[in-house]
Amino acid sequence: MAKIAFILLTHKDPEGIIKQAERLTETGDFVSIHFDARAKPSDFQKLRDALDPNPSVTFAKRRLKCGWGEWSLVAATLEAVKAAVEAFPEATHFYMLSGDCMQIKTAEFAHAYLDAEDVDYIESFDFFASDWIKTGMKEDRLIYRHWFNERNHKWWFYQSYDWQKRLGLTRKVPEDIQMMIGSQWWCLRRRTIEWVLDFCRTRPDVMRFFRTTWIPDETFFQTVVRHVVPEKELRTRTLTFLMFTDYGMPVTFYNDHYDLLLAQDFLFARKISPDATELKARLGDLWHQTGVSFPISNEGRSLFTFLSGRGRIGRRFAPRFWETESSLGRERTLMMIVCKKWHVAKRLVDQIRARTDIAAVEYLFNEAGGLPDLGGIERTLEKRNRHRRALLRMLFDHFQTDRLVICLDPAAFEVMQDFTSDKAVTRVLEIECDFTDDYLIGHARRVGLAGESTPQEVIDRLLPTVRYDLRFESDRMRDARFPSFQRVRQSVSAAENAMPLARFLGVDPEVAQQIMATDYLFVD
Repeated sequence: MAKIAFILLTHKDPEGIIKQAERLTETGDFVSIHFDARAKPSDFQKLRDALDPNPSVTFAKRRLKCGWGEWSLVAATLEAVKAAVEAFPEATHFYMLSGDCMQIKTAEFAHAYLDAEDVDYIESFDFFASDWIKTGMKEDRLIYRHWFNERNHKWWFYQSYDWQKRLGLTRKVPEDIQMMIGSQWWCLRRRTIEWVLDFCRTRPDVMRFFRTTWIPDETFFQTVVRHVVPEKELRTRTLTFLMFTDYGMPVTFYNDHYDLLLAQDFLFARKISPDATELKARLGDLWHQTGVSFPISNEGRSLFTFLSGRGRIGRRFAPRFWETESSLGRERTLMMIVCKKWHVAKRLVDQIRARTDIAAVEYLFNEAGGLPDLGGIERTLEKRNRHRRALLRMLFDHFQTDRLVICLDPAAFEVMQDFTSDKAVTRVLEIECDFTDDYLIGHARRVGLAGESTPQEVIDRLLPTVRYDLRFESDRMRDARFPSFQRVRQSVSAAENAMPLARFLGVDPEVAQQIMATDYLFVD
């Protein structure tokens, strides 16, 4: 059975570290601690007094002063790793943690998970080819030497960087090394750890190189592990669940995140808020339990993106200049049916085709296929969206018509704004449907906000936000004051809906009423 040596880098909260170490070792695992040399001596003494009697806890022999972005973080990790290798010969895996991490599965589950495959878990993406670095310095992290801490000695950091650039003092990555990058929260097998330590002893040239790179905790282990371990024995992922905001800051978890965390396909999570006492207590109790099953829905990241996105006000509605440089044609009429229930809009389009001579295309910006050969512009959704005006001009030409109906999702507000600003005649028809809770749950699952195993507590908190989001999309259309905006509603009769549809299509009210009288139109 797997036995884990947790490599714990920390610099604060000795009481929390003591509890964490005691909890992790009670189930037969081990802990090796590096406590930052910058921390209070009294805090370190408190740790030693409480944990020295525990044979499953050891401390790094050398304590280093650590700084963000510095080699010191890697050096401190190596010190804790060396101590663990020496103190715990029974350890089969070495798992990197911080003081802000907590388990979100049981020890029983974690051991079985690691026993299932003889592999290492570490994010390891190509440094130059991947987009792992979203903003800021990339290649310059490596080709220039960084001797100063960017946060504590900002002027010296950027002055030395600038001098090197001016003088052309670049350097090359060691030739036989492929630079990789990823999260510093890894879980490696004992054999891999031993190979990494051997590499450190035999490759002083690589060690010298990394000591003056910037943020090496995101590149050192990621590069060396990939160098010494066969590809088939690597899983390019972390087992610690963490998320970042658009501003690059870690997302913090609170008391009401318990069910969401347990549903993620990870063993630990960070960061747990220091104030989340209830969450920490529940997760602490979880580690010792046995026979617990964990339905995995794994919707955490998409759910966070959805919820945080709805909290912003700086949405970009203005069309890009290359999307507006040409017109659909002043003599043409584009009619946009907007409906969140796609099957309802498609049924309406079927009736329009059957009872009028108006050409119609269904959700062409959301669904692949369904279009004639237009020379390649129709082949991918990315191309369709990027060249949407050109695409519609070609459809008008293909159907040899000046009237065209298309279907849009209410989320495509920017597309509506783009088309309604055109010289062509444009009309918008909103189909207002009723939404039951069951439908909203299904919608959340279809768009990745929830899974089949998402806990009911998470669903209950999510539904009001999803319902509000649909209302927001509808209100946004009505407030936009489109030149011609009509609305049909599921809640009224076919006769009441006939006139708005007639104005939208430019057909006789009788024809419109025949279309709206379709008995299965709104059936889910």
